[in-house]
Amino acid sequence: MTGAEEPVLFHTAGRAAHITLNRPRALNALTHTMVRRIDEALTAWEADPAVETVVLTGAGERGLCAGGDIRAIHDDARHGDGSATRAFWRDEYRLNARIARYPKPYLAVMDGIVMGGGVGVSAHGGVRVVTERSQVAMPETGIGFVPDVGGTYLLARAPGELGTHLALTGARAGAADALLCGLADHCVPSASLRPLLDSLAELPVSEALARVVRTAPRGVLEDQRAWIDSCYAADTVEEIVRRLLAHGDPAAKEAAETLLAKSPTALKVTLASLRRARALGPLEHVLDQEYRVSCAALGTPDLVEGIRAQVVDKDRRPRWSPNELAAVSDADVARFFTPLGACELGLAAADEAAADPLT
Repeated sequence: MTGAEEPVLFHTAGRAAHITLNRPRALNALTHTMVRRIDEALTAWEADPAVETVVLTGAGERGLCAGGDIRAIHDDARHGDGSATRAFWRDEYRLNARIARYPKPYLAVMDGIVMGGGVGVSAHGGVRVVTERSQVAMPETGIGFVPDVGGTYLLARAPGELGTHLALTGARAGAADALLCGLADHCVPSASLRPLLDSLAELPVSEALARVVRTAPRGVLEDQRAWIDSCYAADTVEEIVRRLLAHGDPAAKEAAETLLAKSPTALKVTLASLRRARALGPLEHVLDQEYRVSCAALGTPDLVEGIRAQVVDKDRRPRWSPNELAAVSDADVARFFTPLGACELGLAAADEAAADPLT
């Protein structure tokens, strides 16, 4: 491959090392190869005293990253045995955890579209920059899947029930809303990104940011907190929908209609995942849970059907199975959290062992 054809590019400039996701025609969707190469670069830079900052950006004008390569997941689930996807998730989730613990400043430029796996490689970083163009989302319920890559960890910690709203509906958060929900740290005008990136060659992150950070354009979630917090505090998806429809705010009704178009199974498992994530503690524990849930979802009809409807055939008419919330039992949901035995991701155990070398 030529440099332009490489799916992820690396270069250093002064004190900064740069990662550029480089599949602009696929909106920089992540592949297993990209995950491995990013991990290898982080290993090299962690040991390199000349590298003081790591910077993540996306090629093209549309955004940082639209998520994982879900067409490949569809093909593996439908025609393969799922092993390639499980291996991809295993390395991807380990990378997410590594980014969260990286010992050097990791600055992610979350410009434009940042979804799914794109959130995983950016929102766990120590310095997260959004712009007036940012659209940050975890839209998995629309493809019969559940927020992963540490998404349930992040959203479970958003103020009130904002994270529940974003996780279930897949709604896109602009700059101010991403800041409010704890998905980002600073807003920089998109026109100032190039000066910011150039200055990182010579300046510490804090000094470079001080020159360009601005107030984010007004968001929408702050004004919607009242109905979001009251409606999404319910214990079941059915009750959430009932409260949204009864509330009276047009935005609440719109949210209910959005939910009713999503996979019923994915909605119920997502709500359970979020509630459990709140009590699990560190990111590694939540990623272990997400891996169990993701592997379980790989064997369900809704994931293949959701990707077919949204990405393959693009008819936007998924046929969910089952197609009603009432048909998804508590036992159906519980099966997604079944331990995987020897196949567990094992991040929590590894983290605990590293913290206590005598174990």
